[in-house]
Amino acid sequence: MESRIGDHIKRVEQELTSARHAALRPLQVNVPQYTVLRALQREPGLSGAALARRSMVTPQTMSSVLSNLEGRGLVERRPHPIHQHILEARLTRAGHTLVRRADEVAQEIEDLLTNRLGEDEAKSFLTQLDLCSQALAKWQPRVKEKK
Repeated sequence: MESRIGDHIKRVEQELTSARHAALRPLQVNVPQYTVLRALQREPGLSGAALARRSMVTPQTMSSVLSNLEGRGLVERRPHPIHQHILEARLTRAGHTLVRRADEVAQEIEDLLTNRLGEDEAKSFLTQLDLCSQALAKWQPRVKEKK
């Protein structure tokens, strides 16, 4: 079978997601919810549309995730002070507590990867991943000529 870098990246990403799901399950949070909680921890006040873009899900999916988190008292949404039709999402005290606990669990998984590679190799690997991101960000599809 041909060895393609994209296939390897996808496989590792799927394995990482599976490990995170299993690790987060006792906290009664799934990976998409954890992703939203982390995003709001870093950037309070994001809209559902901004969270959807960051999470690479549809706005409809994000609306469902936010509703679930809001129903559990982990997130609150309030109208933007200027643009009343935009709802800003923020973590509640319970949301902050949960995301800290979830981060500890997620960090254990990431530490497993770092320890497997070693500190220097892990840093080099992150550099290589950044180079891959930069290359993909510059990529443009070729325009095919009409026949």
